[in-house]
Amino acid sequence: MNNENKAVIGVDVGSGSVRAGIFDLEGNLLTRIVHKINVFRRQGGHVEQSSTDIWRAVCHCIKQSLEKTETRAEDVVGLGFDATCSLVVVGENGYPLATSADGDTEHNIIVWMDHRATEQADRINKTKHPILKYIGGKISPEMETPKLLWLKENRREVYDKAWQFFDLADYLTWRATGDLTRSICTVTCKWTWLAHENRWDPDYFRTIGLGDLVDDNFKRIGQKMAAPGTPCGEGLTDFAAEEMGLLAGTPVAIGMIDAHAGGLGSVGVTDGALSNLAYVFGTSSCTMTSTQEPIMVPGVWGPYYSAMVPGYWLNEGGQSSAGAAIDQLIAMHPMSTEAKDMATNAGVTLPVFLANLAQERSETASAAIELSSGVYVVPDFLGNRAPFADPYSRAVIAGLGIERNLDSLVSLYIAGLSGIGYGLRQIIDVQHAQGIKTDSIVISGGAGRHPLVRQILADACELPVISTKCNEPVLLGSAILGVVAANYAPSVVSAMRQFTHKDQTYIASEKYRATHQRRYENYKVLQRTAKAIQE
Repeated sequence: MNNENKAVIGVDVGSGSVRAGIFDLEGNLLTRIVHKINVFRRQGGHVEQSSTDIWRAVCHCIKQSLEKTETRAEDVVGLGFDATCSLVVVGENGYPLATSADGDTEHNIIVWMDHRATEQADRINKTKHPILKYIGGKISPEMETPKLLWLKENRREVYDKAWQFFDLADYLTWRATGDLTRSICTVTCKWTWLAHENRWDPDYFRTIGLGDLVDDNFKRIGQKMAAPGTPCGEGLTDFAAEEMGLLAGTPVAIGMIDAHAGGLGSVGVTDGALSNLAYVFGTSSCTMTSTQEPIMVPGVWGPYYSAMVPGYWLNEGGQSSAGAAIDQLIAMHPMSTEAKDMATNAGVTLPVFLANLAQERSETASAAIELSSGVYVVPDFLGNRAPFADPYSRAVIAGLGIERNLDSLVSLYIAGLSGIGYGLRQIIDVQHAQGIKTDSIVISGGAGRHPLVRQILADACELPVISTKCNEPVLLGSAILGVVAANYAPSVVSAMRQFTHKDQTYIASEKYRATHQRRYENYKVLQRTAKAIQE
């Protein structure tokens, strides 16, 4: 096989944008194109998107990346998708169906962060169905069966009219190839598919009130599943290929959830992949650890079989708001508007501007924790995904005065960042108590790129934080799937070794170990207090 000029495309659909990256077959990123997508926020915490808008952005990004690199369509060996775990609702022929009462079909996706189905999740959890032991003991309103139940109870005409309910990554592979095969990653992690038994559990669906899906033999949520990286259908359809500027028949991989793609693009950087924790730090955060045997951790999703790395069990935790929590936190400060203008003038985002300031004002990156002295943040603005599986948790901020200056904003930022770190440490602690060993954290995601962020996380968790040479490990993960689907790598594991390369390691500071231990204990006190007064 002559690999000269050959390339693979990875497409990542995040919460607010679509990104397409072109990689050579050694895992080097040649270009990245980003296009914003619409997010519609409504009362009651409803958050929606449009499948039409997202598909248009996908095609735009692919075409632009081809043009920018002058890559010929015939040199693209394969294409991989990842996406947020959002619910796409479509009628016959993929026509979008409105998920809100106003009937706007441009709003046909219930986004992962939408918690409208909290009541339905509570009812499902009260059944104590045995299937729940494979999702940490509690189902989350971020998952799809509570959302389906909400649709049935609140938008019955749409529920009945729906031809297919897709996870977003599966919608994209269907739209590209016409194949309805679902990803083992999506259906196992978010739909209660039992991958280790290769089946749906009819009793679960009947128990929670979705027995009609059983009666239809699950044809609306998936009858055929395949591992990520498996070739999807016959490749790109003529129509999809024309929209993307690619050749019909170009191999398309069965996709996966965005955070899990970040795991593929990162945890293979060292030989100790089983002792590495993948930490995807974006709008939300996800933690992923792989084990050879199933390990059940209360409050942590899984164990899921072959959901990320084929043949291994996955435990998935994380924080419902991470980068979004930092954005929310600093936006509340009276100095935020002025500071945002300063950041714009400097050509960076506000969090990056604050991280730069903190680094400039500290002897070392680790020393920046001194700037937050007396200020604490428990950043559960959107509930606690793990390890408490509590969508009703809310943020706690303690230690603020009446200061309105830039120094106090930097202090709040560092306190929030360390709070993210302590939340991550809690997940690592509960997993360790059940026998999951973590020797290092491999970081990815846009909110985790700054060196100061990585160092604070290493210090907060008392573990090394490793970065990868590719600064887009989520895109790299989806490209890995495309390489496997095109048969340019024999397996996902071998492609991970081929494509992932270690960059830097951030070692926890011994000097500030006691500081972080004290702050971590105080963080947990605030967390318990908030729970005690929760109404």
